[in-house]
Amino acid sequence: MLTFQEMYDLYFADVYRFALSLAGDRHEAEDVTSETFVRAWVNKDRIRTETLKAYLFTIARNLFLEQRRKQKSHGLLSDFHVDPAPAPDKVAESRAELIRVQNLLQTLPEADRTAFVLRVYHDLPYAEIARVLQISLSAAKVRIHRVRRRLITTCIDKEAQQ
Repeated sequence: MLTFQEMYDLYFADVYRFALSLAGDRHEAEDVTSETFVRAWVNKDRIRTETLKAYLFTIARNLFLEQRRKQKSHGLLSDFHVDPAPAPDKVAESRAELIRVQNLLQTLPEADRTAFVLRVYHDLPYAEIARVLQISLSAAKVRIHRVRRRLITTCIDKEAQQ
């Protein structure tokens, strides 16, 4: 069994990037990430997924959704800004295109965005994504396919305009 520090060191970057992709805000992503590791450690005997990484993503997503529900009851924030900084593993990509894709992802429904991020950024298998989202395997594949198709269509439309 891993110590807390080992678990944190191994998965912090992945959980933080995932939380940032959901929230679009560094401060909220930091809060979700911190709380994720605390809850994972407190409930370490109740892991219900095949991998610890998927378990951490499940906790992070649930925390994000819980915060969103609380925010809706308190009103929406007026100063919501998407973090323009690209993830370290995506630095080679064009900054303008990356920002455009991040903005487009923020407009998608949360479940679609989560499925896409888990597959593309975190390379989770479709079966794990289905477990995290509590949907069927085919539904997970369809969600990811639809997001990819929308991204491609949007990029083609932008190029045609230029």
